[in-house]
Amino acid sequence: MLYPQNSRSRLSVPLDGIWQFKLLDAPHDAGQPLAGGCLMPVPSSYNDIYEGREMRDHVAQVVYERTFFLPPIGGDRVALLRFDSVTHHGEVYLNGMPLGSHKGGFLPFEFDVTDRVDREQENRLTVVVDNILDHTTLPVGTVEERTFPAIGTRRVNLPNFDFFNYSGIHRPVTLNLLPRHHISDITFDGRGDGSFTCRVECGGESPVEVSIKDGDRILWSGVGREHHGTVDSIIAWDVDEPKLYDLEVVSGEDSYTLAVGFRSVETKRDGLYLNGRRVYLKGFGKHEDSPVGGRRLDQVYNVKDLALMKWMGANSLRTCHYPYSEQFLDLCDRMGILVIGETSAVGMHTTFTATGMKIDVHTPTWQTLATASHHRDVIRDMIARDKNHPCIIMWSIANEPASEEAGARNYFEPLFALARELDPHRRPVTFATHGEASWDTCEVAPLCDVLMLNRYFGWYHEEGNIEVGAAMLRQELDCYHETYPNLPIMLGEFGADAVAGLHDSTPTMFSEEFQRDLIAAYCAVLDAKEYIFGEHVWNFADFATAESVKRVQGNKKGVFTRERKPKMCAWYLKDRWGRENNGNR
Repeated sequence: MLYPQNSRSRLSVPLDGIWQFKLLDAPHDAGQPLAGGCLMPVPSSYNDIYEGREMRDHVAQVVYERTFFLPPIGGDRVALLRFDSVTHHGEVYLNGMPLGSHKGGFLPFEFDVTDRVDREQENRLTVVVDNILDHTTLPVGTVEERTFPAIGTRRVNLPNFDFFNYSGIHRPVTLNLLPRHHISDITFDGRGDGSFTCRVECGGESPVEVSIKDGDRILWSGVGREHHGTVDSIIAWDVDEPKLYDLEVVSGEDSYTLAVGFRSVETKRDGLYLNGRRVYLKGFGKHEDSPVGGRRLDQVYNVKDLALMKWMGANSLRTCHYPYSEQFLDLCDRMGILVIGETSAVGMHTTFTATGMKIDVHTPTWQTLATASHHRDVIRDMIARDKNHPCIIMWSIANEPASEEAGARNYFEPLFALARELDPHRRPVTFATHGEASWDTCEVAPLCDVLMLNRYFGWYHEEGNIEVGAAMLRQELDCYHETYPNLPIMLGEFGADAVAGLHDSTPTMFSEEFQRDLIAAYCAVLDAKEYIFGEHVWNFADFATAESVKRVQGNKKGVFTRERKPKMCAWYLKDRWGRENNGNR
């Protein structure tokens, strides 16, 4: 699915702005205009816009509605209504009639409304959004009916993950007018030596003209829907020089321009190689999270976050724990940030959660969850959306699933195979393990191209004891390496909470000094291991979570505050990552 763009043949009409909005306690009749409610900005998370727990903690459906006119545009056009993200389930109606629904809160979907849109009168667009997460959804949640004295029965939706369940229409909504026979998809795979393959999908019988340009200069051109070629004297895309070229496709009345990069990614037993050069990943896990707007698309924060990473000397990140917006990935392409693209498969554990809640200690995870079909859809849609981004260097299938439980390999093996089958670039495929999945119990590690470990020794295990935590990490890494000597290893998460402004002369938990010292101790362990190819600190910035006695207005593991102010550890990492040749060991 190509991202909407305006060109001489295409018109993308934004439908963002202020919509009517209402919380629902009963099914909504989309045949009638929405009455009552309040105003809601789109895109945004609705949870923090108005005050009160009724809005913030709402568990059920909500409804959005707005009107629009079809622009006066000539020619034989199709009209596609596109949603970049509706979290987590959306039912869409046009003029009171259903268009369809979509499950999954972080990937786009669209409807052909060519024969449904009124070309003369005002159109009414209605979206019913459901934020409930259960054992069939990704992320995973648990729905329970609880009875309280003098109150009665209440339905609660418990997250199996440690970030706030922000909900709503999080990314742009557009009406896209295209020629009847239009370019529907492009698959481009450019390598660091200038070789490439390109496949174009489009309707009609018109010739397909493809050219690769550097500004106004044409470097290569051809006619046809499939191409294999080489561009001479190419500048390979890299973190220091993220060179992009324009791939221009013309077919009949339609044209589309895609920014592409040429780069090669491969793994060896000693690490990750970009364009034949070993690269050490320095960076973060992070969230799409900011004050007031929640998980909405916010290009101000996106640019600020990447600028802060470059300022620190970071070169990479993981899209924890869901696919981020296409606009964010475009920025990573342009600014030179390596990205591990991750699915929304988080919370896949019925006997453990990041918040410490024991959801169901009696039922094995892989006999309980019914997520396999949806998981395949998420992988398929994520790779279809993100396959052309040069910044994407790896796919992460899941974050901290119950990989130590019986049945994990049977669940994940076909998913790893699917990711490898779908990706034209054959990027490495991995997943993030949690601390309960050790080298001798993890069933999924043998499926990986690289190993990515999330470890919190000295924080969640042996709380407050940095020396012991570092020793436990050293043993864990060595045992994993001895078990899988041909797989390079990175830390996908490590860190500690620090409340900004909390200091102690003897570093204690939650002080800025403790966070700095624990991360420094982990880094010292990593520096002594030649098979380590990366370190991603958890987290880039503080972020919102469900309320818990372990969380004080959210998770404070950020090396920046939620407002992007640096804590003490940020300066340590800036010094470490900014050293000459650091990260290319």
